[in-house]
Amino acid sequence: MFKIKRLIFFISFVISFSVCAQKPKFSVIAFYTGKNDQAHISFVQEANKWFTKMAKNHGFSYDSTANWANMNAQFLSNYEVVLFLDTRPEAPEQRTAFENYIKNGGAWLGFHFSAFALSPSSYPQNWNWYHHEFLGSGAYASNTWRPTSAILKVEDKKHPVTKNLPKKFKAQPNEWYRWENDLRQNANIKILLAIDTSSFPLGTGPKAHEIWQSGYYPVVWSNKNYRMVYINMGHNDMDYEHKYGKTTTSLSSSFGSKNQNKMILNSLMWLGKR
Repeated sequence: MFKIKRLIFFISFVISFSVCAQKPKFSVIAFYTGKNDQAHISFVQEANKWFTKMAKNHGFSYDSTANWANMNAQFLSNYEVVLFLDTRPEAPEQRTAFENYIKNGGAWLGFHFSAFALSPSSYPQNWNWYHHEFLGSGAYASNTWRPTSAILKVEDKKHPVTKNLPKKFKAQPNEWYRWENDLRQNANIKILLAIDTSSFPLGTGPKAHEIWQSGYYPVVWSNKNYRMVYINMGHNDMDYEHKYGKTTTSLSSSFGSKNQNKMILNSLMWLGKR
């Protein structure tokens, strides 16, 4: 009888351990549009592949969708972290659902174009909570061209996002954004990485204003009031000159830097923890 009880206990333990081992640490859902700009499409495609691989290696689940109608309370309740790979929600009910998700403890990781807002354009600045309170950056102001690498410096060495990163490292080629608001003046914003002065001049033009000669440009930051990280990277260099026959040819990868990848993974793992 005693041996039978031990056997039952052992089997129960093995089953329980197996179930726990298979349960993901947290669940991630990535929203994207994946249209129009070939550089953004290129990033979305490789991001979905990279995050799927990271999910298997680090024990979280990863799903992605191009259906922004899924931005609703019921759908979001299945996930601990939401990613915006390129754009943002546009419908009022989708924006309300996202804001409620965030204010109720949900986490967000956004890339590059997800913070873009310019009036007039296809993505006007018509969402004050998102652009001014949540992101803090306000509207888009300008960018470098063409996509080039930059040397980034760590602004907060103690933050989980910058864990085990060198003081400075070379980022992958990117179209770097400048913003309407000075994030240094916002007490709620924690700047984590910024462009180092050794990067200047940054950009190749041909227009003079597309080449930055000086200034302070945050590229990764968090908001102390929310569980969020914004990362300005997410625009690959493309064959814009048709040297290879078509502009869909990617000339760089946003996931080709060990340190940049570590920062992205640090961000996601930090956001996934309750």
